[in-house]
Amino acid sequence: MRPFEYERASDAVDAVASVASRPGAAFLGGGTNLIDHMKLGVATPDLLVDVARLPFDTVESLPGGGVRIGAAVRNSGLAAEPLIRERYPVLSQALLAGASGQLRNLATTAGNLLQRTRCVYFQDVTTPCNKREPGSGCSALHGYTRYHAVLGASEHCVAVHPSDMAVALTALDALVQVQGPDGGRSVRVAELHRLPGDAPDRDTVLEHGELITAVDLPELPMAAHSLYRKVRDRASYAFALVSVAAMLDVEDGTVLEARVAFGGLAHKPWRASRAEDVLLGAPANEETFRRAADAELAGARHLRDNAFKVPMARNTLVAVLRDLVQERRR
Repeated sequence: MRPFEYERASDAVDAVASVASRPGAAFLGGGTNLIDHMKLGVATPDLLVDVARLPFDTVESLPGGGVRIGAAVRNSGLAAEPLIRERYPVLSQALLAGASGQLRNLATTAGNLLQRTRCVYFQDVTTPCNKREPGSGCSALHGYTRYHAVLGASEHCVAVHPSDMAVALTALDALVQVQGPDGGRSVRVAELHRLPGDAPDRDTVLEHGELITAVDLPELPMAAHSLYRKVRDRASYAFALVSVAAMLDVEDGTVLEARVAFGGLAHKPWRASRAEDVLLGAPANEETFRRAADAELAGARHLRDNAFKVPMARNTLVAVLRDLVQERRR
């Protein structure tokens, strides 16, 4: 562990000013990802600004409908929140599918969104990694790639984003509230994370010193009938090989609206817009669901060890959509 300074923020403005003024500074929330990376030597901040005690730990209804989730709300508390379980079950299910009970008790909403990849080469400082050291190369390209991307990857990085919660929030079209040195702004979750391109070291569109303060969920009646399904190597404490967050609005057997997002397939949570286009106005049946999955996965490019992800993603999406239709018929 390298020496670092520690500072407890008194308010959001103070926290932003402290981090923005120091290139080597970082925010500290639950610390479930950052502290691990500091122990491994992946992250080496010279100042940690603790924002865990700022007053962003509530879940509340918004005046015009929707729900605001404070950045410091713990994952376990959010998963159990009645407002979330009743109106946005896909989010509660995604949270409960992530990590372990102990980690969910500590991890925060903002921290979950900003967690970094679990690629073994990123976490191993003895190997080249463009995400950790830009320009050094990508060890995964010719290495072990079972968990890596089949969508949106580049020659510079094939890692995937690990968050379950972010996949659900992407399908819900959630909005991230951000406080920065120049004031506040809003960013759609679907636009928060970046594809790797030629700069895989930049996970998100946030600038240094910008602090997430809340996540807003829209008023979305069809989200009350939503599902999250995660396919993984074991039932607990494992990252997704493939995951799907989805919701459908069906009337008289026809899809009026659809929201779909994949996890485990790309450098960011993957909004399946092509699949949604196929579903819109089509019969809510297995044939349509397979056409939607095929449209989204047509551009998939697998690596040596992860060709199985493409049919797995197709079958998982079809199964989730089928279950949603059956649930609405009950």
